[in-house]
Amino acid sequence: MYKREFKLSGHIIDSLILPKALDLIMDMGGDFKIIEFKVGKLKGDISHARIIVEASSEILLGEILDELSEIGAIVVEIKDVKILMSEKDKTLPVDFYSTTHHPTHIRYNGEWVVVEDIEMDCMIVVDLESGRAFCRPIGRIKKGDCVVVGRDGIQVSPPERPRGKKGVFEFMSSDASSEKPIKSIIRKISSEIKEVKSRGGKIAVVSGPAVVHTGSGPILANMIKEGIIDIIFAGNALATHDIENALYGTSLGMCVKTGEAVTRGHRNHIYAINEINKAGSIKDAVEKGILKKGIMYECIKNDVPFVLAGSIRDDGPLPDVITDVIDAQDEMRKYVQDVDMVIMISTMLHSIATGNMLPSHVKSICVDINPATVTKLSDRGSAQVVGIVTDVGTFLPLLYNELKSK
Repeated sequence: MYKREFKLSGHIIDSLILPKALDLIMDMGGDFKIIEFKVGKLKGDISHARIIVEASSEILLGEILDELSEIGAIVVEIKDVKILMSEKDKTLPVDFYSTTHHPTHIRYNGEWVVVEDIEMDCMIVVDLESGRAFCRPIGRIKKGDCVVVGRDGIQVSPPERPRGKKGVFEFMSSDASSEKPIKSIIRKISSEIKEVKSRGGKIAVVSGPAVVHTGSGPILANMIKEGIIDIIFAGNALATHDIENALYGTSLGMCVKTGEAVTRGHRNHIYAINEINKAGSIKDAVEKGILKKGIMYECIKNDVPFVLAGSIRDDGPLPDVITDVIDAQDEMRKYVQDVDMVIMISTMLHSIATGNMLPSHVKSICVDINPATVTKLSDRGSAQVVGIVTDVGTFLPLLYNELKSK
């Protein structure tokens, strides 16, 4: 049998990390022996466990240790990380380490070094001169990059579930469901937003065009104007229909105020794109007095950055849309490491994309009428996301009113 000793520390009982670790070992065909277990008795105390994991082969042992590392297990025998150079652009050495979105350190030259810009499903690249470590997606790996391989010298610190209630992110730690008290949840979210803003934190919104379709565009615009929202991630559709609404009062050819179809209104979004193209950009349209209200208008007037990522179904698109998805990812990465909360509203693809880039400590809320959107986020690793199954036309007005109340 091949053996390695690892340890777990923290609220490993309350967070179910210890039983998860033991189940994982057994499910993968290994065995274990607990050689030390100290239980924290008070709320502020932490527990410790030292465990020997056994496997029938070195390969299986490595696979088990890989999975254990994702829930915070640390191999007791401390070694420096192993590093191999990439032999080709976008190509990785054998047995490369794939990251989680939890805080991660590597042991390099006898020191623990934080991995910067952490996100899931990326690689760790070490700058040998500075000794710094960075997270890099495979598409940005260059020939000669020093990539971490194996599992030695890697320490992952997943968030723990603390004892006691901790607001909406503790209250809502169950599966997505529409059968939850929306007003109570929104009140808790409002308190979280106020707490983030009171300490100078940043809030990002990831939004789909349903915000405009449901008539909630002016509310989101006000939240930008009043400094509640600091960053916008969206696609061509949100910006196009927001501008269509600002110029013609329609969204997808429907009058936003009455909900009635407008004669030949289906062409209005193309007219909107054409007006922005003639102006040169959304910013140019604002400065020339063509665009006078709406979400994008408030972004420009209040210097709120936005990233519009394109897709295959886009009309136009608008000149501000980034049509290369890899470039769009890189632009989003400039902001996600600095945000404290993300609110994802009615957009499955952009929500999942953003969730994949977020560090696990970022408070995240996903609002969608479709429970599958929230479920997919969780299934793809963004377990920290609070899911609210409701219509955005209900959610945003209630949230804004709660934020404005004393």
